[in-house]
Amino acid sequence: MDLPQDSCCYPINGCSTPDNEWKEELAKLSKALGHPHRVAIIEFLSQRNQQDKCMCKDIVEVLPIAQSTVSQHLKILKDSGWIVGEINGPKVCYCLRDGIIDHYKLLITKL
Repeated sequence: MDLPQDSCCYPINGCSTPDNEWKEELAKLSKALGHPHRVAIIEFLSQRNQQDKCMCKDIVEVLPIAQSTVSQHLKILKDSGWIVGEINGPKVCYCLRDGIIDHYKLLITKL
């Protein structure tokens, strides 16, 4: 499933993942949650208004880890489809992909 990486407004309306792909997508999303810091990042972003994009430094302020480590976790979350990053000048602003938590819940219910 190709996901736009430059917008926080990707609709998943109905979560219509084809039957032969849902297991792969569930595994990919679940693997990305395999570290407590990435779960904390998802939690932090989910508590923000979808329109309030956040920069890496915002996450560094709430997690007890270095900026470079936060950047690595953000890359994994972005590559897996949990978050999207929007370039804003020299900075990248991050937010959850629109509808991703509901989509993940739907994938889990298919088990």
